Amino acid sequence: MGFETVAPNRKGSKEFLALAEETNSKSKTRKGRRRQRKMSPVQKLYETCKEVFSFCGAGVIPPAEDIQRLSSVLDAMEPADVGLTPDLPYFRMTVARRTPVITYLHLYECEKFSMGIFCLPPSGVLPLHNHPGMTVFSKLLFGTMHIKSYDWVAGAPEKTLASANPSLVAPPGVHLAKVKVDADFTAPCKTSILYPADGGNMHCFTAVTACAVLDVLGPPYSDPDGRHCQYYLDYPFSRFPDGGVSVPEDEKEGYAWLEDIEKPEDLAVDGAKYRGPEIQEN
Repeated sequence: MGFETVAPNRKGSKEFLALAEETNSKSKTRKGRRRQRKMSPVQKLYETCKEVFSFCGAGVIPPAEDIQRLSSVLDAMEPADVGLTPDLPYFRMTVARRTPVITYLHLYECEKFSMGIFCLPPSGVLPLHNHPGMTVFSKLLFGTMHIKSYDWVAGAPEKTLASANPSLVAPPGVHLAKVKVDADFTAPCKTSILYPADGGNMHCFTAVTACAVLDVLGPPYSDPDGRHCQYYLDYPFSRFPDGGVSVPEDEKEGYAWLEDIEKPEDLAVDGAKYRGPEIQEN
């Protein structure tokens, strides 16, 4: 009965409801902030990738603002965020093999994107390879790495000219490319980005010191969908001077001929279990 005597006070009732709604709203906001504070960097990376690549596919580049957003997340990541330290066995030199073994840590993959880490001991090499139809983000987590990358030269002739000396003509499967990057990078540094037809779509990684690079590919490789990883050998431009392309003498070092090859026999990439913070799929 006492409750019924209060109910008719409509003004008081409205004020009470408004206060309750405000309190509930503030509570939800605080809970949301707590969830954000608890989200690990690798979980944040996963959530950002889901949003950025949600409407993308082969050859489709995310909007500029999404590129920047994902880059900022990667720029802030450190080795500890994915459970890595330079003293792990992945980064040690071995004498058993002439070519150092590279370790790949698989974080996540779906049809839209993939996340993984390449762990390279000193002198480890990821040979020159392409990323067909992909937008790729590479974040050097620690160490020093030499990156050399190329883009195809638009409009370069598919067939070479006739020549009195066949050895001076680029053979089938050899195409002209322009050097995009040829430099050492030392962590911490900005995330590098390559696009389907720009930014150095074909690249080679060489570990100057032990290093780790976190790769995000959108979309990932897929043989059934025609996104096969193609490897290349690169030759200086002067190797095939009768290739049907004229380049000023002082610019020739900025070009190269790339030849399609099979996966190098001495390339050894071993998979290992990712032991960093867990990624919660949703």
